[in-house]
Amino acid sequence: MTSAVPEISLADPAVITDPFAAYAPVRERSAVARLTVPGLAPMWGVLRHAEARAMLGDPRFELSEETFALRPDVPEDCKPYLRTMQEMEGAEHARLRRLVAPAFTARRAQSFRPRIERIVDGLLDELTGHAGTGSVDLLRHFARPLPMDVICELVGIPGADRPRWREYGSAVAAGAGEEAGTAIPGIIEGAREAVAARRAEPADDLIGDLIRAQAEDGDRLSDVELVTLVWSVVLGGQTPTNLIANCVATLLANPGQLALLRENPALLPGAVEELTRWCGPQLLTMPRFAREDTELAGVPVGKGDSVTVVLASVNRDPRVFADPGTLDVTRAGNGPGHLGYAHGPHFCLGAALARVQTEVALAALLRRFPALAAAGEAPRMPDPGTWRLTALPVTLG
Repeated sequence: MTSAVPEISLADPAVITDPFAAYAPVRERSAVARLTVPGLAPMWGVLRHAEARAMLGDPRFELSEETFALRPDVPEDCKPYLRTMQEMEGAEHARLRRLVAPAFTARRAQSFRPRIERIVDGLLDELTGHAGTGSVDLLRHFARPLPMDVICELVGIPGADRPRWREYGSAVAAGAGEEAGTAIPGIIEGAREAVAARRAEPADDLIGDLIRAQAEDGDRLSDVELVTLVWSVVLGGQTPTNLIANCVATLLANPGQLALLRENPALLPGAVEELTRWCGPQLLTMPRFAREDTELAGVPVGKGDSVTVVLASVNRDPRVFADPGTLDVTRAGNGPGHLGYAHGPHFCLGAALARVQTEVALAALLRRFPALAAAGEAPRMPDPGTWRLTALPVTLG
């Protein structure tokens, strides 16, 4: 039966160069494709929205240590801190998620908006100095530091330590190589120090909340879990970097859409959703593994097989989105939404915060730099899993 399932190589230059176009004809043939990766076992890729949403909410498909198998080589004493909430399932995952979730509600994100605006304005003040009379790399000097500064503020990382966390974030974002492995001991020690500082001086932030929860009931959260939550939330919080950069690059390449937002900034919340659908940075979700022999859209899936959602395909599924190949910042917000933040128990914890800071970032850029323009090619990393730039040169006008 599986012989009829289409096969897609993630090393195919067409998939790397324009995954949205490459997946489209395959999606119309089948809801599921077999994805091949040089040097790795094949994966099942879900290409349609309804089937993807169902799989992400199905407990028969789970995240595990195997999902994050490419771990860096770290000292033995660091290894207990590498098992994060992401690879947990069921009650264990729910227990930890309940402890951190209150810091990431939509209401909390909106209440955090004034602090995000101050951080954005500070970075934009510095941006003009970096530009001089020429161009400036908006990725390096704005989109990359912004999310790290925001998440450090929310979590409770002391201001003096934040430059160090920016360096940690860059090392981990580069992948599971030597640089990432070298950074891990410092990351864990930095999280320990942040927890110790907050124990000595309580405050109203995520670390303070976790310390209070531990004090009320020590069985809810061990010291290792607390430190692990801190570092994983901080580094996970840098993910809006690529979304913000992609949004800016996309708007500069679509001047009609950019003009609509300049004329009517009230469109920005909906525009952020449309841009996330259109150019969200994740092309594939983290692979899940089948707990048992089962079927996926009529395709037999064996126990232990890995399954990913091809977000580049499902977020342009014409069964859900009218004229999905068109970017439309005025698109009506009815019907099922994009899956840019996944779905189910592992729905992105920081989705609300990512939405608010992306909106604030775009609003401030458009307001302060009405002549913002591209300054040459914005090179993209050849990565079948992530849609991300390596630089975003612009002129501020």
